[in-house]
Amino acid sequence: MTEAALWRRLAAEFLGSAFLAALVIGSGIAAQRLSPGDTGLELLENAAATAAGLFAIILMFGPVSGGHFNPVVSFVDAAFGGISWRDAAAYLPVQVAGCTAGAVAANLMFALPAVSISVKHRATAGHFLSEIIATFGLMLVIFALARSGRSRSTAAAVGAYIGAAYFFTSSASFANPAITVGRMFSDTFAGIAPSSAPAFIAAQIIGGVLAIAVLRMLYPGLTPADAAEVTVPHEHAASDAAATAICRLPYSR
Repeated sequence: MTEAALWRRLAAEFLGSAFLAALVIGSGIAAQRLSPGDTGLELLENAAATAAGLFAIILMFGPVSGGHFNPVVSFVDAAFGGISWRDAAAYLPVQVAGCTAGAVAANLMFALPAVSISVKHRATAGHFLSEIIATFGLMLVIFALARSGRSRSTAAAVGAYIGAAYFFTSSASFANPAITVGRMFSDTFAGIAPSSAPAFIAAQIIGGVLAIAVLRMLYPGLTPADAAEVTVPHEHAASDAAATAICRLPYSR
């Protein structure tokens, strides 16, 4: 990859992260307004919008950057050789900046102050365990599909997993340090108080580290080439596949 290609990937990660935060926070605000006082229905609406939107966002930006939008995904990918550690480090601030920008955009779309620091405290032992499990499970979904050659199903699988994890975890499955930071800037349904964010981020890192250990045990043949397909085939891999397919067409010589 050239330096110009890196900047294109960083742009894709910024935009994808911004859309992700706008999606999560915006749908939370809409749910709160559409179903006031009915927390279960609000969460269902928020989860459904997030699951469907995440599927679309990964398809939009995945062919350029891999569709990470999550520092844990990037660093686990680097641990398996899918991207370089330098690129993973470059992704991180862009993902955080994108999620912050998306939070601001969501606030403005619903005529709220651009920045409103959340006061929703979530740092309990249950939430901490939930974030470890949510992040651990997300990494297993992504990298198991990469190892088994089913990366093209990852967008749907990630959307489905996150949508389900909204309900089977007490934390509503943030599973992403960048979106955790972004949610601090919106005092709405999906927000998180700054004092709770460090515990969430620590739990997410632990979940990522545990996932690396378990993936190495379950999938000892996970290669850098497999990891390079996270979360959908990158531009160079897609181009190679397209070229191969064209050569196999009946009219090709």
